[in-house]
Amino acid sequence: MKIKKRVIALIATVGILIGWASLGGSAAIMHATSSTEFCVSCHSMQIPYEEYEGSVHFSNAKGIRAECSDCHIPNDPIGYVVTKIRASKDIYHEFVTGKIDTEDKYEEHRMAMAETVWAQMRENDSATCRSCHSNEAMDLYSQTEEAAKMHKYGVENNQTCIDCHKGVAHFAPEPEMDSAAFDELFALADATPTSTSVVYPIDMIDLGEFGQVNPTTAMNVISESNGQRTVEISGYQMKGAERVLYMGNGQRAIIANLNDAGQAAVVAGTFKTDEYGNEWRTASITSTITSPVLASLNPLWDYAAQLDNVYCSTCHAKIAAGHFTVNAWGPVAKGMGDRTDISELDLEILTKYFQHHAKDVAGH
Repeated sequence: MKIKKRVIALIATVGILIGWASLGGSAAIMHATSSTEFCVSCHSMQIPYEEYEGSVHFSNAKGIRAECSDCHIPNDPIGYVVTKIRASKDIYHEFVTGKIDTEDKYEEHRMAMAETVWAQMRENDSATCRSCHSNEAMDLYSQTEEAAKMHKYGVENNQTCIDCHKGVAHFAPEPEMDSAAFDELFALADATPTSTSVVYPIDMIDLGEFGQVNPTTAMNVISESNGQRTVEISGYQMKGAERVLYMGNGQRAIIANLNDAGQAAVVAGTFKTDEYGNEWRTASITSTITSPVLASLNPLWDYAAQLDNVYCSTCHAKIAAGHFTVNAWGPVAKGMGDRTDISELDLEILTKYFQHHAKDVAGH
């Protein structure tokens, strides 16, 4: 009987030791393979590591460093294990396929890799971000006015951290717009019937000898002959800035820029002072155009939506056009555009899309 007890005790002890060794060993391996040193030991991780070294998560005034695992491995047990299993493919591609073993290959796959990480962080509500940051702990008064506004907007619209902070530690993928989308606008413009009563330019076009008209500007057609249209443009002028036609009274969305001859040709109303002390008047001008135009703004807005997806949503969640006023959208769009390689024309079309649907435009 005593022998049996000893055997059972021995077996239990051996089992415990084996279990401890297995679990402890597994935990040690999991921990070791989560270190930044292990992550960057792969040649293919050199590019993201160099980007990380230049980020605020690597070096900052407070001396707090976020390691690779802090951002990429969730703390909850299930998320932790699932992430480690997913990461096994990185070892496979590093030593077998060489999928991203050169800079060109890395850039080719940057978007796909980024979208994979973004999707995971959306699924877990940016759990790794929230392990250090939380809305409750934010002192909005210590943030810039714009940052505080966007954090408030994100909370109200159930956005998660990664929606707006995609390029926080690594370069965001370089956005690319398919040029065929703009070519389609020209194809539609070529098909615009001569009988169309209101037309819209898709580019910066000459307003006869009077100046230039911006894309998306509504132009009432007075007559058409041999591809030449006589059009009337109506807008507003602000006193002291008569070279410019604006979309609305007090709304600084530029629809046309006039030269001296254009200013002389304007049919203007009487200046009236607005609540901010600026003087505005109605203004219209009639001239001829020969450039391609559209019969509807819808194709331009569809194109602008594509621009929004490529140049804006690559870095942050979509911001509803009705979130800002007409006047606010101008500097906001320009500031964001300066961070990309979007062309001047595309930025103008995108800005006009936001301004035409801004919160102080009826029916936005």
